[in-house]
Amino acid sequence: MSTRFGKQFAASALALAVSLSAHAVTDEDILADQDTVDDVVTYGMGVQGQRFSPMNDLNVDNVKQLQPVWAFSFGGEKQRGQESQPLVKDGVMYVTASYSRVYAIDAHTGEEIWQYDARLPDGIMPCCDVINRGVAIYGDNVFFGTLDAKLVALDKNTGKVQWIKKVADYQEGYAITAAPIVVKGKLITGVSGGEFGVVGKVEAYDPNTGEILWTRPTVEGHMGYVYEDGKKVENGISGGEAGKTWPGDMWKNGGAATWLGGTYDPETDSLFFGTGNPAPWNSHLRPGDNLFSSSRLAIDPDDGSIKWHFQTTPHDGWDYDGVNELISFDLKENGKTVKAAATADRNGFMYVLNREDGKFIRGFPFVNKITWAEGLDENGRPIFAENGRPGNPAEMDGKKGEVVVAQPAFLGGKNWMPMAYNPDTELFYVPSNEWSMDIWNEPVSYKKGAAFLGAGFTIKPAHDDYIGVLRAMDPKTGKEVWRYENTAPLWGGVMTTAGNLVFTGTPEGYLKAFDAKTGKELYKFNTGTGIVGTPITWKMGGEQYVSITTGWGGAVPLWGGEVAKVVKDFNQGGTVWTFKLPGESVAAR
Repeated sequence: MSTRFGKQFAASALALAVSLSAHAVTDEDILADQDTVDDVVTYGMGVQGQRFSPMNDLNVDNVKQLQPVWAFSFGGEKQRGQESQPLVKDGVMYVTASYSRVYAIDAHTGEEIWQYDARLPDGIMPCCDVINRGVAIYGDNVFFGTLDAKLVALDKNTGKVQWIKKVADYQEGYAITAAPIVVKGKLITGVSGGEFGVVGKVEAYDPNTGEILWTRPTVEGHMGYVYEDGKKVENGISGGEAGKTWPGDMWKNGGAATWLGGTYDPETDSLFFGTGNPAPWNSHLRPGDNLFSSSRLAIDPDDGSIKWHFQTTPHDGWDYDGVNELISFDLKENGKTVKAAATADRNGFMYVLNREDGKFIRGFPFVNKITWAEGLDENGRPIFAENGRPGNPAEMDGKKGEVVVAQPAFLGGKNWMPMAYNPDTELFYVPSNEWSMDIWNEPVSYKKGAAFLGAGFTIKPAHDDYIGVLRAMDPKTGKEVWRYENTAPLWGGVMTTAGNLVFTGTPEGYLKAFDAKTGKELYKFNTGTGIVGTPITWKMGGEQYVSITTGWGGAVPLWGGEVAKVVKDFNQGGTVWTFKLPGESVAAR
């Protein structure tokens, strides 16, 4: 038997064994994900996105005994930018890799069960590396989006293609990098591409057939529609008045990409999606609030209508975006419990909202310094700082506007990397960065498939000895409870547990665990490659496991300016590392 044939035979036998023991993922499984420990079937370890595990087998007393048990390489030369969060079901891990690849891995041994590589065209235009952040699972299928803006459904047991659906035209600059979400039997996705003057949107598809169910554009003036038998239903859902918060025809290429995907709150039956920057970056070309860019939207999962919106940076002139995850939680204060949600924005402010109606509860800085705004008013609207906006080229020589120094830089006080909420400590754990930028505006006009910026920039570290800061933030007081400072930028996600632990990875290659109450570093393991992935934990065979993808990349080395010098020697890698706490190490609590 040849080595190649033997490997294929073994993989086929393993796939058959998996299919015999696998169970279909149901709506009930998805809604219960945060409360169950034997699997992880949603991006966010629960549809609300808290990234909290109720397990306490692994805790502050025994985390130092956490041991690596296997590592799986994504192989080949496609090693960079591994931002995926794995899912686990029935002893099988499903994880995406850069360049739109998906793997099914035996979670016991680290052996490959199947691999799927999307056939990408030569002309893809991802703004911020060739990353993919994860899959969704529903029924017997695994779903993910590709860099050429398609949705793909694969049989979760064999990897066989069930259907492929074009969501948008990659030649216009569209892509999909976020994990889809399944809500009420609908497969829901956003799109990337805001730097190319696309129109952002959220869409729902039938997970069995790939047929579109509804579409919700996220730029004011564009209509949303529901579909029956593939045809638009009359009386489409209003998208607001064209030109109301945009000048002229600027709304036609307004950006507001939904590139990070969404969360879902069952209690209010609301999808929460963030929207990206308005296009172009040169804000003098588009006076007005530019809805619904740089906002959080509550969307009805049944028809895609917008229930409410909250805009964090009206008339965004710094590329502060607004896609960062909105996490539902119960805010307990003054003897009452409020259905709240929180988000830490790229603009440097953290916001606490009423998730029933989007009303502003409070907001506060979570970074050391903010220069573009003096604060927030009673409604959460920024109070713009005088001379804080990049200058208008038309007021200079027509080629370059006045340069301003802005902090945070456009990569944000927090970017895509998800924070976590621990209901035991009632704290949010926020991966953040301290950097500033020189930014200026330039003339620009829209051209299909070309960058639509109208700005230039240089990013600089704000401090000599650190850029990244993992912060524990109290949503009741707005105070920082503790911090961990990291030399390089933090660009990976965070997880927290009932064992009083907080996990994250660093670009230097370390998986680290901290005491959730004090911030004391309790554990670190060097994976050998920079980490920009997001950890998960689950229980299998009575033992608690932790997994994380590793492989440096993402936006920082591409867009980081002087910051890129700090990270230029980091290894790219491309591996899933899995650790476990041996059963005999579980400490009595």
